[in-house]
Amino acid sequence: MGYTLCILGCGTMGIAVTSGVIASLGSSAASGVRHAPEKWESHTPGTITPAVQHADESQPSRFIACVSRHESATRLRGLFFSLGGLGASVEVRVGDNVRAVQESQVVLLCCKPQLAHIILGEQGMKEALNQKLLVSILAGVTSQQLSEMVNPGTRVVRAMPNTPCKIREGMTVVQSIPDSPTQELDRQIILNIFSSIGRCRFLDEKHFDACTALSGSGPAFACIFLEAMADGGVMMGLPRAEALELAAQTLQGTARMTLQTNTHPAQLKDAVTTPGGCTIAGLLAMEDGRVRSTIARAIQIATERASELGKPVRQ
Repeated sequence: MGYTLCILGCGTMGIAVTSGVIASLGSSAASGVRHAPEKWESHTPGTITPAVQHADESQPSRFIACVSRHESATRLRGLFFSLGGLGASVEVRVGDNVRAVQESQVVLLCCKPQLAHIILGEQGMKEALNQKLLVSILAGVTSQQLSEMVNPGTRVVRAMPNTPCKIREGMTVVQSIPDSPTQELDRQIILNIFSSIGRCRFLDEKHFDACTALSGSGPAFACIFLEAMADGGVMMGLPRAEALELAAQTLQGTARMTLQTNTHPAQLKDAVTTPGGCTIAGLLAMEDGRVRSTIARAIQIATERASELGKPVRQ
């Protein structure tokens, strides 16, 4: 039998993760996939969770979603039921966090960061979490801060998905799993969860501020570039809708080429840059505008800002 997954504070991101896992389990069962391809982290599109040796232990077979309002519960029940398959079996509970955690083996903490101490501080919660895997996706809340809210026996791991996980094209960075007797199983459980909503990488927590800037804030930066490309098309006479479609598909296709062919962006750029052509003319205009250094600086400044968010406010 698989494990029970509890989603504490099942809001937008919690729904995205849970829906992705459920859809992935359904896809894997339908396709009969038994073995994961090599280096799947680098090359798979992230739409099917790879089946592994620990298939029973590392895949959830029961889901409990916890919310604080009855209105949210009604909405969630309808949403999960519409997914079909395992979605119809998701248990949605209101104000019953401790009992839900008691019945679970893996807990996904998805509440607002400022509510973490309230939820984890509920009477009986520390005991309910003891010896279990707690995976937090809370922005700005470090694993050390979380560890101070729970018993030493709780295995705390921090993960950071980004907004494209809502369409199962996310990028999730997960803190390196600490040594323990359950290290390999914990790693596989986390890998299965977040690969269902996109790609997943394990990195030391010291890199999380840079990851926040690059993949967390990155969609906003990409939208600026996307909008600017579309504006250029409109300026040259294209209808707005078609200009936006061309720009969006161009960026999506280029990103997929980079990931799926493992080709450096410079190689892709050079492949479409002919002597005396329109591409090199446009590239030089971008260099005149210092686009490359401006984008890189945006990542730097966003990283520096991210490092300040988790610090206590000075009085």
